[in-house]
Amino acid sequence: MSLALTEHRKDDRQERLAQIHEALGSRSIVLIGLMGAGKTAVGRRLANRLDLNFIDADTEIEVAAGATISEIFAEHGESYFRQGERKVIKRLLEAGPQVLATGGGAYMNPETRANIKARGLSVWLKADVKVLLKRVGRRDNRPLLAGGDPEKVMKKLIEERYPIYAEADVTVESRDVPHDVIVGAVIDALADKLGCTAKADKTQGRKKVK
Repeated sequence: MSLALTEHRKDDRQERLAQIHEALGSRSIVLIGLMGAGKTAVGRRLANRLDLNFIDADTEIEVAAGATISEIFAEHGESYFRQGERKVIKRLLEAGPQVLATGGGAYMNPETRANIKARGLSVWLKADVKVLLKRVGRRDNRPLLAGGDPEKVMKKLIEERYPIYAEADVTVESRDVPHDVIVGAVIDALADKLGCTAKADKTQGRKKVK
């Protein structure tokens, strides 16, 4: 492959990233999915590629509360945590554009879903239970998995949450591959959703995906 062709393709990729950024306007890219789906790892890389800020909603909640997520669950319960989560995400969405990673239960709240729809573009990182369990096993800070059988809990969460996650604007399979591969798939999906096409695609007469 010639250097000129390589540079041309690089320029096209950069153009498409710029188009996505522009098409977002003030909207945020909001990553949703179960714990272990890769929202933080993918989100950081995606934000870097799109030249956007990356915000982790759980981190912002911990800062606002002055306590870790596990401590909030232990001291106040899940309902209290969800109330704070809803308020924090609403505030964060007012500061777009950005890449915003949300906790697994955030999108289950109807008000939060409405806020995301109004001020963001939701991306569901969908993973199967095997991939999720492999990833969450590396960390011990998952309150919903504490004291229970991780596989049973995860399967229950999948049954409850996946039908709601399916309302997301974009769905990308989060497979057991390097995170950069998933980032590429998210960028492709966003480009399709937003109708962003590189020059090379235009010259070949390809149709934009609405």
